[in-house]
Amino acid sequence: MSTLLQEHLKQGTDGKQAGITSVCSAHPLVLRAAAELAAEQGTLLLIEATSNQVNQFGGYTGMKPADFRIFAEEIVTKAGLNLSKLILGGDHLGPNPWKSLPVVEAMGHAVAMVSAYAAAGFTKIHLDASMSCASDPVPLSDEEVASRSVKLCAAAEASAPAGQDKPVYVIGTEVPTPGGATRSLDGLQITPPEAAAHTLEVHRAAFAEKGLNAAWHRVIAMVVQPGVEFDHDSVVHYKHSKAEALIAWRRDQAPSIVFEAHSTDYQFASAYGELVQDGFAILKVGPALTFALREAFDALASIETLLVTATKQSNLLAVIDETMLAHPDSWRPYYAGDAAQQALLRRFSYSDRVRYYWHYPEIANAVKQLVANLDAVKIPESVLSLYLPTQYERARAGKIAEDPASLIVDKVKDVLRIYAAGSNS
Repeated sequence: MSTLLQEHLKQGTDGKQAGITSVCSAHPLVLRAAAELAAEQGTLLLIEATSNQVNQFGGYTGMKPADFRIFAEEIVTKAGLNLSKLILGGDHLGPNPWKSLPVVEAMGHAVAMVSAYAAAGFTKIHLDASMSCASDPVPLSDEEVASRSVKLCAAAEASAPAGQDKPVYVIGTEVPTPGGATRSLDGLQITPPEAAAHTLEVHRAAFAEKGLNAAWHRVIAMVVQPGVEFDHDSVVHYKHSKAEALIAWRRDQAPSIVFEAHSTDYQFASAYGELVQDGFAILKVGPALTFALREAFDALASIETLLVTATKQSNLLAVIDETMLAHPDSWRPYYAGDAAQQALLRRFSYSDRVRYYWHYPEIANAVKQLVANLDAVKIPESVLSLYLPTQYERARAGKIAEDPASLIVDKVKDVLRIYAAGSNS
């Protein structure tokens, strides 16, 4: 029996491919934006938690999969979207959070994590065993990746709640670095058709060997490199002509699956519809959403300095940087350069490592103070025009409320609107 997501991806008409945006974030305002937009447009909402954000130990959000489900459903319900429209997924589910450990230990944690996701009712599972663990060769062979992926799949199948749809799966061996590139983008290689064909075949064989044929029919997508990526301050933009061979292979040899495109953040608006029609039907977005969120907070913090007495100001931007400096593990391995360059990247990098810090109590408290301060004053239209000009236009037209949270949410929606237009083109 086909699942909700499988049916959606088959619904293209007049030769067009249906697509869907995968919202990869755990920030409540980002999820509110996504849920409100889905409710406005009457579309499905796919929200995915990553293995670093949410796992059996809590991840960096402090949430286990069952906690995240409750968290997401509360936001979605409040936004007015029927829960029947919500699809929860798990992204990069595999040994990535524990890749510094020996493979047996890392895979043990990965199996437990996938089991927890499936037991919590997550119905889209990205089986990602592509990364090498301690003492592993680099890179792993496709056969080894497939073998480990099958172990994860078996755990999900065994843990999925009885009476509910079994999960659908995403496979792949050429998985981009979560959250953006950490090395030069020069010479970014699109997945060759023969590599995609080999990945698909070794996974099919591994599933069959372990008696997972029923699960194989629920493999809906494969992660490939379509020629899109970003780093701290540059973007590799999608070019159909460079991916033509890969597109033709899927169309002719593997039409029952679609491609899942990671690192699609910051593309030109026109690229998203083109990606979907070329078979890259699942568009992952994460850092671009929290980048927009950070821009909105940055703007509101500047407005706060104009309208609020200095002694009552939240000093949010300073609090963020102080917190990141006090807890550097989530940014220092990724931001090179001298102190001035690192300070610039902490605030402005496309990879947006700030997203790992919003849950820190000192930052959360500063956010609350900022919002309360601006809730207590009237932001002049002329000031809003400078700092959030698009939201200024909508507020003047009565399309959105002028409270801080609504302004932030609408700023994030601007990213999601572009994705939605591409997914529904």
